[in-house]
Amino acid sequence: MKKSAPLLLLAALACLALAPPALAAGPDLQGLSPDKPLVVDSQAGSLRYLAKVNGKYLHQPTRHASIYQGGKFGDKSVFSALAKPEDFRQALSSLGLKAGDNMTMDNKETTTVRGDELAVSVTWPGAARAYTLDEVIVDSNGKPIQTRFGGNQGSALQHNTGCLICLDSCPVGIASNATYTYGAVEKRGEVKFTGNAKVLPPDGTLVVITVGLKK
Repeated sequence: MKKSAPLLLLAALACLALAPPALAAGPDLQGLSPDKPLVVDSQAGSLRYLAKVNGKYLHQPTRHASIYQGGKFGDKSVFSALAKPEDFRQALSSLGLKAGDNMTMDNKETTTVRGDELAVSVTWPGAARAYTLDEVIVDSNGKPIQTRFGGNQGSALQHNTGCLICLDSCPVGIASNATYTYGAVEKRGEVKFTGNAKVLPPDGTLVVITVGLKK
């Protein structure tokens, strides 16, 4: 029995070496952590939330920029958010931002999302700077992403997709892209969106997404 003790110790150390690193707050994550995934900075007029890079969409197209990882569509976005849609919406409202609340299931393919236009940036530990959404997500048509605060509190809760930021106008996402109407990506194939593999860090990297009023 005594001879097996070193072997057990070596096995335990090997398991620790193979275990994924714990997600913890650090100076480069601006005070965010899994236990505190969203913070409102009233003085700066912005919020920031924690997310992870989904490496699948650095190579495959998607219509979602950021979705809460616990939502039904939690694995379908470039950035898997640790913050919930209802908290994201409340944070935007607390900053005095106005929601459009003009999108419905009936008009989704014939109208574009309204509401205050949002500035969205992304950074991560070791990044040279914060990058705009246009720099980290590629529109195949080269058009700028026009992120607006759609609102959609009721439909977001009803459908539970987890959508924070969609890449075409959306009746469910809290914020979405007014450059395209709903269906432009998946139904009509007018555009493809992918994460920018030339800029973004590898799959699973924690990032800080900052959102505020576009000026």
